[in-house]
Amino acid sequence: MNAAPSMNDSAMGQQVAADTRQFLSFRVGGEEYAIDILAVQEIRGHTAITALPQTPPWVRGAMNLRGIIVPVFDMQQRFGGGVVEYNRFSVIIVVAVGGRNVGLLVDAVNDVIDLAPSSIEPPPDVGAAAGASFVQGLGRHQDRLLILLDLKQVMA
Repeated sequence: MNAAPSMNDSAMGQQVAADTRQFLSFRVGGEEYAIDILAVQEIRGHTAITALPQTPPWVRGAMNLRGIIVPVFDMQQRFGGGVVEYNRFSVIIVVAVGGRNVGLLVDAVNDVIDLAPSSIEPPPDVGAAAGASFVQGLGRHQDRLLILLDLKQVMA
């Protein structure tokens, strides 16, 4: 009787690696968030931002990115927090979603994290709470809990 073929340890490791997704983690206020790394175009340090009149409070303004005008969203304001001073330690993560580039003003970028599907949970049911639509899920990484953002909802 022939034994069923089995995956060796190397092939199993490759399968696990193929299933993982990479996320860029960053801080806003005291919380750690993450976005799909595939959406990230670049990370910019302190950059001049031009204020735009008649925009929502979370639209900090626009920046010139090699001839392309990119709106910049203040993530602290977008999540309902207070006004934070943009300083030389702030970072702008330029993301592309739906054919549109947007800069996300955050406190700091942490690192790139690999998450297996088993470490991603759906968002908790909090009803129609403000900001709940931004949350795509929660990721567990070591002893940290990351809030995984739905960029399409953040940009809406």
